[in-house]
Amino acid sequence: MIVIAHLSDVHLDGGRRAADRTRAVMEYLDALPHDLDAVLVSGDIADHGKDAEYEQAAELLRSRHPLVVCPGNHDERAAFRRGLLGEASASTAPVDQVLRGEGFVLAVCDSSVPGADHGLLEDSTLAWLDGVLTGTPRQTPVLVAFHHPPAPLHTPYVDEIRQFGEERLAALAERHPHLTAFLCGHAHTAAATTFAGRPLLVAPGVVSTLRLPWETQTGPDHHVHLGEPPALAFHVIGDDGRLTTHYRVVVDRR
Repeated sequence: MIVIAHLSDVHLDGGRRAADRTRAVMEYLDALPHDLDAVLVSGDIADHGKDAEYEQAAELLRSRHPLVVCPGNHDERAAFRRGLLGEASASTAPVDQVLRGEGFVLAVCDSSVPGADHGLLEDSTLAWLDGVLTGTPRQTPVLVAFHHPPAPLHTPYVDEIRQFGEERLAALAERHPHLTAFLCGHAHTAAATTFAGRPLLVAPGVVSTLRLPWETQTGPDHHVHLGEPPALAFHVIGDDGRLTTHYRVVVDRR
């Protein structure tokens, strides 16, 4: 059995609120009585893309489990590389990473577009992902992660800034049957749908929850709910290859 914890949208801004919520989730994961195969944080690590925010993230996003973090639309690539990957260069190239675990591969793509809120996988990222999939035996499941969902989620304020150019990703998936699922964040709500014939699994937000259109009579300026506790997903691949996802809220009882 393979177990991957998936959190997203911590939006660290130097203040206590986001930090406390992120700390509660990471401490919950570290206190689990079993080892996890991976912990994925799928974007919007910093709220403003500042170096100080990534310093805070480096302190909080520590884990005894294998950890991989990708950028979102609030992140800044060069600062992300300096603060979280320890790179001295100020490269603004996509931050694409792969974690090869025992019996699975987690391919983490950078869907951010510098200076914009919507998402897009650059041609270089798609070529990189194609290489990861081609180089992975077909009996090994590959989970593909990024920040922006490549399909509408019936949340107008998120759907307007989702991942576009998604037909290129769908065409790539068609060539690789061992691409098992897509994992993302951005929507600040736990959600599950399909894309390119695979599960598309959305992690809830750590910093906040977005109200769904039918949960409020007000407009998009009132869609952020700060009162819900932070939450995360657990993606489980069974010995039979079947994928199951559980969602959990984390309450800080200190």
